[in-house]
Formats: sequence, structure tokens, C-alpha cells
Amino acid sequence: MRHTSGLRRAAILSLTGMMLASAGASADERKQLAFETIDRNAAQMTLLSDSLFYFGELGMQEVESSKLLKETLEAAGFKVQLGGAGMPTNVWAEYGSGRPKIAIVTEVDALPGGSQTAGTYERKPLVKDGPGHMEGHNTHGGVASAAAFAVKQAMQRFNIPGTVAISFGPAEEQLVSRPFLVRAGFFKDVDAVLYLHIQDSSQTGYGLQNYAAISSVFTFHGKTAHGANNPWDGKDAVDAVELMDMGFDKLREHLHPTYRAHRTITIGGIQPNIIADTGQIWWFVRDQSMPEAKQTYEKLVKIAEGAALMTGTTYDVKYAASAWPQLGSKAIAEAIQKNIDTVGVPKWTDEEQKFARDFQKFAEKPEVGLKTQPVPLGGRVQSYSSNDSGDISWVVPAGIVNFPASVPGIGYHEWKAAVTPVSSISHKGQVVGAKVLAASVIDLMTSPELLQKAHAEFEAETKKTPYVSLLPADVQPPVDLNRADMEKYRPEMRKSYLNKTVRFQ
Repeated sequence: MRHTSGLRRAAILSLTGMMLASAGASADERKQLAFETIDRNAAQMTLLSDSLFYFGELGMQEVESSKLLKETLEAAGFKVQLGGAGMPTNVWAEYGSGRPKIAIVTEVDALPGGSQTAGTYERKPLVKDGPGHMEGHNTHGGVASAAAFAVKQAMQRFNIPGTVAISFGPAEEQLVSRPFLVRAGFFKDVDAVLYLHIQDSSQTGYGLQNYAAISSVFTFHGKTAHGANNPWDGKDAVDAVELMDMGFDKLREHLHPTYRAHRTITIGGIQPNIIADTGQIWWFVRDQSMPEAKQTYEKLVKIAEGAALMTGTTYDVKYAASAWPQLGSKAIAEAIQKNIDTVGVPKWTDEEQKFARDFQKFAEKPEVGLKTQPVPLGGRVQSYSSNDSGDISWVVPAGIVNFPASVPGIGYHEWKAAVTPVSSISHKGQVVGAKVLAASVIDLMTSPELLQKAHAEFEAETKKTPYVSLLPADVQPPVDLNRADMEKYRPEMRKSYLNKTVRFQ
């Protein structure tokens, strides 16, 4: 699937007169109104984020989270669609009409095993073994919603034409939803997107920002037999899993050093004296570009074929997910950076700095405290991690907004990252993030020159590497993903719900 950016550029050119006609107010006036709106609603914004933290919902099961987001945004004057692209917890909200159309893209899913009492860096789960926000995705809900509401207020006050949209895609942690959203056409009439994510600093970037990833589950099928009496009658599917694993290990020295590959054995037999008739291994393959990731993945498939041949088994491959690397627009990044520099960083108290340094000491990380300056543009390198919003960035120009709501050195995907998402550190960082995000949306909605430049860059980049979805045509979203885990833990988790109404004013 490939959208025609040239048609978008033509539409932008046709809108230039309309956009300039609304230029009676200065950009500073529009942004100042947005900043005042965010300051006035700071408590409601963080209440929304804190509420999402205690929901702690895994991907595709963001039931309470999507319900609260829908109720909050509808009350704020947005038109909200729940359940698009075959995903019940997908949230798409819009205010306004016509072009330019700017979309905020983010997610609110949690991670398995991340349950943790907020504010304490000693291990203390709210629910034993339960899920939780150990990446801080809960903060995205408040920041995106408050920023969009602030943009709405500016649009109303200054007669800014166009549409602001918010996309809360499910199951980002499993890299699931955004290819389905692209396939369903959610971004076909969007002129630019801003991807929002928590960080330990205010920063943005351009070029390739994340790794491409391909995720697949390989299932081997053999023949069972008694492990002592007649093992010669069996065909061990777990042997095939092990041989595939070892085969890829032998391949590693021949791969380019940019690649990443990791796996987990999901079915490894029943008991030692039963020859396993089923074995299963789940792989992630990553690289700096999708063509490079595909090359490594194709070698992985060949190794699976060899493992099956050696063991006399058969195998099948089930697509799990894929994600293109995030492509950041330089033109949009430059605009975001100006807003980052204008807004600045939070004014941390001595107590907050002490907490951060003590936490870093506990985690055996450098005791540097919280960052007091934004990261300059150009200071980022491509991350090894992946995000399925990367697919969106190859069909429409994209910018990246990171906001300072976590403690430097505390890595994501470990329980320690669940300590600060509900804290004054996070709350202050969310205010900064919402202001930068709102100001950047306003720039994109009111500057045809910025949009034209971003689209020219986008056309040049995607001409070299056109977007091709890896999503199989017959594959539908895995709506039952994580359902059993949430049904197991949700009753106990409900005891911590805040159960409060969020209203922006």
C-alpha cells in the first residue's frame, strides 16, 4: 500500500489561501492560548494519565482505557470512533473538518508483570504478577488528549481551518495495530502526524528513529512416542525448535552487525519421557531498514526448513507483527525543536532531584538526577527498539515528540519504570509535553510552507524505499491477544481504580 503524497501536496497548495486567511493572529498568540489551556487543565490531564496507570491493560484488552478516553474526549467536543479497523479498543478522535488534517499518534497499553506501587522504588506490586505500566504509556493518554483540546480551543478562538485527530492504537508493545490502521485507510487524508512518547528528556529527531521488526511464530509438528520404550518411533518437534535456535546462532557471525534477533520458546514439550509432537518458538528479527530486516528473516525461514528436514517434522509460520522503522521528517523536527526550546524543561524541586538520584543509586545507575536542558536537535541516534507507528511514517510525513516524564537511566520493560508514571516528576513532564505537542500541531495547521517542505522531503525518501505492508491480506487483528491474562488479573486490579470523571475546560 502506498499513498500518493503528490496529491496531498496539491491539496496543501490549494489550502494555502485559506490557511493564510486565518493568519490574523500571530503564532505566538495561538500558542499562548494553548499553553494557558493546558495549565488550566493540568490536574485533569494528569488525572486521566493516573487513571490509565491503574487500569494497567495489556494490548488489545485496553477496555477501560479506551472507554475513559472516549468519554473524556466526547465531553471535550471531539467526535470519537471506538473499534475501527476490526479492533474493539482502537480509539480515533477528531475535531474540526477538512484540511489540513493533523493526527496525533500514540498508545496506552501496559506490559506483563509490570504491576508496581507508584512512588516507591522498592519492589511492591499492586497485584502479584499482574500487568502494569513499566514504560509509562499511561502518560500518553493525558498528554495527547490535553494537547488536542488546547488545539481545539485555539482553532475556535482564531478560526483556524482543518482537523486535529488523535489515534490511540492498541497493542503497541506487540507491534500489532498500526499496519491494520494503515490498511483500513485511517491515514489516507492525513497531511502530517506527530508521534508522542514518554522519555527522560524533551527531544525530537529526524531520519530513521527506530528499527524495523518482523515477528513470527514457528510451530513444528512431529510424532509422539514413549521416551524410554520406543523413542525411535517418534519425531521430536522440540528437537526441531532447538536445531532452529542453534542454526540461527551459527548464522549470527555472518550477519551485518546492525541486526538484532531474539526469541522465546513458547512450547517446549510436556514432560521428559514423552517425545513432543509439537514445539514452538517465537522470533523477533530487527534491522535498521525493512529491506535488511526482511533479508535476515528470509534466512531464518530457511533455517526452519533445515530444522524440519533434519528431524523429519513439518512446520508452519504464523505472522505475529511487523513494523517499519520510524521515519522522522527533518522539517517537522526543526519546528518541534523550536517549540521544545520555547517551552523548556520542568522546574524540578530539590526533593524531586534527590528522589531521582536516590532511585538511580538504587538501580545502580549514574546518579545524575533529572535533566535540566532539552536535547539539541541532531543529538539522537537510531534506536534498536521498534514501534509499529513506523508504518504510518512511511505513508504520511511524521514528527516525533518526546517529553520528560521518567528518570534517566531507568530502563523500560522492567518494573522500575513503573515507579514514576504517577508522580510529580511525571506530572510536570506531561505539562511540558502537552505544550510542545499542541504548539507543533498549531504550526502544522497554520504553516503551508512547513507542510510543503515536509511533503517534499517525504516524497524524496519514500521514492528510494517505497512502503510495502508486510501484513498478509487475509490476516485480521488478534483481538483475543492477552485476553486470558487480563481476565485473570483484572478483578484484583479493579480495587485500585481511581473511578473519577475527567473534564477539560
